[in-house]
Amino acid sequence: MRVRAVPREKVQSIQGEDWIDRSRSPYAEGDTIWVPVKDDAASDREIPEKQRYCGRGFFMIGEIAVIHGERPTHPEVEEIVGFRHPQGVLWIESLNEVTRTPSTEVLWGEVGDVRHKENGYSFFLDPRKVMFSQGNRPEKLRMAALVQKSNQRERVADMFAGIGYFTLPVAGSGALVHAMEINPVAFDYLKRNVIANELSDLVTASVGDCRDLLSGTYTRIIMGHFDAITMLPSALQYAEAGSTIHVHSIGSVEEQIRTHCESAGFSPTICVHKVKKYRPHAWHVVQDVTLA
Repeated sequence: MRVRAVPREKVQSIQGEDWIDRSRSPYAEGDTIWVPVKDDAASDREIPEKQRYCGRGFFMIGEIAVIHGERPTHPEVEEIVGFRHPQGVLWIESLNEVTRTPSTEVLWGEVGDVRHKENGYSFFLDPRKVMFSQGNRPEKLRMAALVQKSNQRERVADMFAGIGYFTLPVAGSGALVHAMEINPVAFDYLKRNVIANELSDLVTASVGDCRDLLSGTYTRIIMGHFDAITMLPSALQYAEAGSTIHVHSIGSVEEQIRTHCESAGFSPTICVHKVKKYRPHAWHVVQDVTLA
């Protein structure tokens, strides 16, 4: 397949060009997109025709192919390498429930610090050391959209900020974000990512147990942790009528939310959103809790 090199940031600007062979799919290699050309058009190189991938599921963090679930076999790793040409292949066996530190094994190549781009933001991280919530992309966009629609300068608490999964898009939408993270390694990446995305004026980052770091009153509180329900009583102390709390969980915890809110003197309106399938018969959900 004959292709022409196009910088990733210029791909949108060439969509109307008549030299593009639209019957074939482009091939990404780092910041370069190899775009197929028609027979009579100039090309930069020739590469093998891209084959349909039918192997083990994986996702990319920067140039690292990441695998969850059971440990992959050597042929499965080889198939990923041949198809995607990653810098390295990493297996994530499990996550620590509190710090969300992954237990990992490098199966191929080299794995270290990468820059991962998502929704217009850059995330620096080492996937061997910290978690990246790849499957939550629509939820991150939803949070940013809610902030944009509010037409006010919101004060937002991100109680489990990690490396900035929600902090960056929410601050990028204009909110003042208090980002809290208990894992010092993730916290260092959080600070780096805030600076890299030029959001320092909008984000205050704090390291430690979020229950000890909350302060003042928040317009919106994001509780992006599956054990969020156990910490809801702490969050409610820093909310007021009109505040919205986003409580993440595996399966619905609506009744527990209602009990906690009423005990704190609030009348909650709860709206449940599905984020993704977590395991058979179990969903990762977010309960949007508006207080009155």
